[in-house]
Amino acid sequence: MLSNCQKRIIAAGGTALALVILLSTGYLLFSLLKDFVAAFESVLLPLAIASILATLLSPLIQSLEVHTPLKRLGAILTLYLLTLLSIAVLAYFLLPNLLEQIGDFLHSLPDLLSQVLTAFQNNAPKLWDWLSLQLNDSPLNYVREKLFQDSALIKEGLLKIRNSSQGLLALITQLSASLAAYSIIPVYVFFLLNGKRDLWKDLQGQLGFLPDERRDDLLFLVRQFNDILVAFFRGQIIIGFLLGAFLAIGFSIAGLQFGFLLGLLLGLLNIIPYLGTMLGILTVLPIAYLQSESSLTLMITCSGIFIVGQLLVDYVLTPKIMGKTTGMGPMLIIFAIFFWGTALNGLMGMILAIPLTAFFLVFWRLARDKYLPRITKN
Repeated sequence: MLSNCQKRIIAAGGTALALVILLSTGYLLFSLLKDFVAAFESVLLPLAIASILATLLSPLIQSLEVHTPLKRLGAILTLYLLTLLSIAVLAYFLLPNLLEQIGDFLHSLPDLLSQVLTAFQNNAPKLWDWLSLQLNDSPLNYVREKLFQDSALIKEGLLKIRNSSQGLLALITQLSASLAAYSIIPVYVFFLLNGKRDLWKDLQGQLGFLPDERRDDLLFLVRQFNDILVAFFRGQIIIGFLLGAFLAIGFSIAGLQFGFLLGLLLGLLNIIPYLGTMLGILTVLPIAYLQSESSLTLMITCSGIFIVGQLLVDYVLTPKIMGKTTGMGPMLIIFAIFFWGTALNGLMGMILAIPLTAFFLVFWRLARDKYLPRITKN
């Protein structure tokens, strides 16, 4: 007969072994999911974007059906028409200015890069000398020759493509596939919005083989994920547009070169939280430093605009628009973006970082409140 102490040791060992098996199985499934996403990202990403858009637009379609004589098909077509008209109006008023600033930016890019390298030479002469030794030339001359004068990199790439019919065919095929994949997003959205099936009822029917309690828990988690997804992306899109308008106006008033274009783009990039701010610090401040003699004043002004914009996002816009739906603080959001961006190989992971993290938080809360007390009692 085993003593009570031996039984507890065996039980603890069995529990530890089961935990190792569960963790190993979870890691294996996650690795398979990562490989699957990496292999089919070009197919999955447009579908994911379309699903998010359809989820965001579905309440608007339902509202049009309820408050207007329009049927679902008419409401969808009306929404598409209004979207096209809005894009046309924005393009008419904003596109000329944007194109002009893009052209000016591309035209002045060599000078900006030269100014950056000159400032680098003046502030880090030892590192500059080391780079010169490695390149057998001044980094400034090297960059000018390779990128802007001889265009050696571009010529070499074009020569390889020209000399390889397979390479040219592969390039054309890849570009065509990417164009087709993203151009079909409006079609995906249309069919998703026009579907008349009750997804929740269908899901409940498909999970009929599960016990009632397990099925209810799984449906609860899926509903929570859907609610978080809708609230997060709808809120972030609104916040991104508002922040982009604020930065564009602020940079333009401050006199930053290309300020309107940069502010608008950085605000829209903040749809992925903090991405626009982090990229903006790396682009706007160097441009402000190199722009004029009063560079320090302009840098301080642009930094103040960034700080005010981020404070507005964190303490005014996010609480008002999104409330406490995700239940995550800024530090966890930043960690989630980097973690899922690395785990799922890039853009798709960054887009889904907050919803996935929030979903796991909901899962943990359900397990903590409902299942862990039962395990500890046993």
